[in-house]
Amino acid sequence: METRVICYHTGMPLTREEITKRAAQELQDGFVVNLGIGMPTLVANHIPDGMEVWLQSENGLLGIGPFPSEDNVDPDLINAGKQTITAVTGASSFASSQSFGMIRGGHIDMCILGAMQLSERGDIANWMIPGKMIKGMGGAMDLVAGVKKVVVTMEHCNKHGEPKILKECSLPLTGRRCIDMVITDLCVLEMNHEKQLFEIKELAPGVTPEEVFDRTEADLYIEHEPGVVAV
Repeated sequence: METRVICYHTGMPLTREEITKRAAQELQDGFVVNLGIGMPTLVANHIPDGMEVWLQSENGLLGIGPFPSEDNVDPDLINAGKQTITAVTGASSFASSQSFGMIRGGHIDMCILGAMQLSERGDIANWMIPGKMIKGMGGAMDLVAGVKKVVVTMEHCNKHGEPKILKECSLPLTGRRCIDMVITDLCVLEMNHEKQLFEIKELAPGVTPEEVFDRTEADLYIEHEPGVVAV
């Protein structure tokens, strides 16, 4: 019989909206940012008022706007996840080859991605599960290699309650030693690239370091008293 570990939370784990609201705090005025499909797209809802952020898509658009209303859908205007979108004033469209030139050339300030697994060294697996149908690898491999800051938003455990931050990833890797920050429903982790370990920087309200350690297979460390995630 398969053994499953269930994640029990003693505190107040963050919701998906709160995770992405915290991720939006990493944005800065004038940033060019790529948002992955799924949870990361919610970050667009939390860009601080008065801040100018240019959202970029791998399929060739700079200046993504809010999702359209039902009476304002343009089927020809989509993001890399095949979702219909809008474009802000001043947006530009171009070939995907130019889009990947921006990414590979280091011209994207930040990307925010989801993940199936992370390793303690900052490896990420987020593009496929062997044996399951996939649409393609997308742009994640280029993003984690070429973007200046890589942030992951995800639940701390999978749907079976098993840790997603592991000693080693068991799924095919998207990139090695490339993650700078992880924001989960339990905490905010920041990679110390010298130690090659994640440090617990912030905790969700009521969540203890012991709970984070218990729900994480990878080694983590605390150098300073973690703050509380403010959302």
